[in-house]
Amino acid sequence: MHRLSRRLFLVALATLAVATSSPSWAAGKLKVVTTFTILGDMLKNVGGEHIALGTLVGPDGDAHVYEPTPADARALAGADLVIVNGLGFEGWIDRLVKASGYKGPVVVASAGIDALKTEDAHDEHDDHGKAEKDEDHHHGELDPHAWQDLANGRLYVANIARALVAADPAHADDYRRRAEAYDHKLVALDREIRSRLEAVPADRRKVITSHDAFQYFGRAYGIDFHAPVGLSTESEPSAGEVAALVRQMRSERIRALFVENITDPRLVQQLAREAGAVIGGTLYSDSLSGPTGPAPTYLDMFRHNASEIAKSFTS
Repeated sequence: MHRLSRRLFLVALATLAVATSSPSWAAGKLKVVTTFTILGDMLKNVGGEHIALGTLVGPDGDAHVYEPTPADARALAGADLVIVNGLGFEGWIDRLVKASGYKGPVVVASAGIDALKTEDAHDEHDDHGKAEKDEDHHHGELDPHAWQDLANGRLYVANIARALVAADPAHADDYRRRAEAYDHKLVALDREIRSRLEAVPADRRKVITSHDAFQYFGRAYGIDFHAPVGLSTESEPSAGEVAALVRQMRSERIRALFVENITDPRLVQQLAREAGAVIGGTLYSDSLSGPTGPAPTYLDMFRHNASEIAKSFTS
C-alpha cells in the first residue's frame, strides 16, 4: 500500500471508528480481539465463557496480505484487550490500532520464544528497492511462524493466560486452570507427534511446502523443509530459484510435496510436474480451517499436518 493511500486509509478508518457504534459485545464478559484463528482458538481454550472474542482474519484467511476493514477498527475501539502474534507477522496491526483509537494493552503472544532468524534477512530488499522497507508485510530478520512448534504454543498459552488474569483478575483461577488443562493436551500431542516422526529415517524427512512457514516445525521434529516462496505469501520466486528447487528435488529424491490452505496451488503444481513428484495434500500453516474442515482447532491442525507429513514419508 502506497504512503498516500495508507494515510487516506487511516483517516477513513478513524472516521468510521468514531462515527459508527462499536459491535455488540456480550455484557459482563472481557472483550478480547485477536488477529488470526490460531490465536483465537488458544483464547477460546483459556478464556472459555468469561471472554467475548473477536478474530480479525478468519478461517483459511491469509494474514500476510490482509487489509483491515472499518469493522475491524470498530472491534478494536470496543475491546478491553488485544492479543497479537508479533515477530512482524501482522504488518498492518499498528496502523489499525492507531486508526481505531484503542488505548488498552496489546499483548504479544510470542514473547519469550527462541525465534528463528530468516535465511535471507540480509538481502531481502535487494530485489524490491528501498521503498519495500516500508511495506506492511515486511518481517525483518525473525521468522514469525512460531506457533508451528508445540513447545512455542505452550509459551503462547502461558502468555495469553497471564494477559487474561491481568485484565480480569476476578476470574484468574479459572484462566489458570483452563490454561493448565490445555497445556497438558499440548504436551501429550507433542509426545505423540515426536514418536511418530522419529520413526522415519532422518534422510527421508524432507518436505516441500508452498511458502516458508514450517521452519519451527522442522526444528522441533527434525524435518528439512523447503519452499519456493519466502516467509510472506506476497513473495515471488524467480525462475532460477524454482529451477534450483526442482534440481534439488530430483537429486535428493524429495517426494513429500504439499500445498497450503492459504496459498495459490499453481506454483506447487508446477514443481510437481517438473520434478516428477506427486502432491501429498494440504497443510495448514497460518490459519485454521472452518468448523467442518480437517483443522478447526490448533490441536486438530497439528494432528492433521503431522499425519499428512508422516504418510508422505512412507508412501
